[in-house]
Order: sequence, then structure tokens, then C-alpha cells
Amino acid sequence: MPDRPTERPSDPRITAVVQFYQTLAPQDLAPDGRLARIYAPDARFKDPFNEVQGLAAISAIFGHMFEALMQPRFVVLRAVAGVDEVFLTWDFHFRSRGRGARALCIHGASHLQFNAAGQVQYHRDYWDAAEELYEKLPVIGALMRWLKRRAAQA
Repeated sequence: MPDRPTERPSDPRITAVVQFYQTLAPQDLAPDGRLARIYAPDARFKDPFNEVQGLAAISAIFGHMFEALMQPRFVVLRAVAGVDEVFLTWDFHFRSRGRGARALCIHGASHLQFNAAGQVQYHRDYWDAAEELYEKLPVIGALMRWLKRRAAQA
């Protein structure tokens, strides 16, 4: 996949969401920040590790991302829109922290549904934690790759 955005629908909700993700910064998570304008107060969010509801909980997930990782950034590759929803594919680039820190990239997708006010009401991320994350880690990665080879042979 190219590391560049592709054309997107001209829906202003989608434009705002894509810009939000691609320029996301810690200050956007403040109670009066951009997160509160993009997401509905009772929005639901789910990814391979979390399932939460409400702005404070969603803000905490993004906040943890900034604490745990260096230079996290999203590059939205494609947007496929419906009437009140969009499916985004993206690359998430970051540097791990600690000893042996290195640049990593996770490829994934998000399904977003908008409410009547044009805010994200539902956000579900899809990405393969085993392939996109665990296999890239120094110790557990070797075990995950071995398990994958074993499963493929069966």
C-alpha cells in the first residue's frame, strides 16, 4: 500500500474526520478540544484491545497512545462512504519506546457512523493484532511467527 492519502468523498464530515486523525495531537484530547467536536458525547469506540463509551473514555485511549508511543500518526489511505457512515483504511506509524525502540507501522481500517449532528457516534477499528503488532515484537514475535507457520502447515 502506498504511504499517501488517496481521493476521498467530498462529505465535510469525512474531511473533518480524516484531518482530525492525520493531525491528531495531545491538545486535541482536552475537554474543549477537537475530539469533543468530532465525536458525540456518548460515542462508542472498539478496537482489538478496548471497548468503551463516552468522550472521556475515548480521550483516555488516545491519551494512552501518546504516552506509550513516540511520534504516533495516522495516514488515511482510502475512504469509502455511505449515507451516514464511512470506512477508512489507514496506516498507523509510530516509534516504540524503551530499549530497542524502532519505527513500526500497523495497517488497519475503521468503520465510523455519524449521528444527526454529523459527529462520530460509533467507531470500530479492525486490524490484526497478531500480524500487525505481536509478530513485530522482539521476543513474542518469534513465537507468533512460529505459531503462524505451524497453523499454515496443518
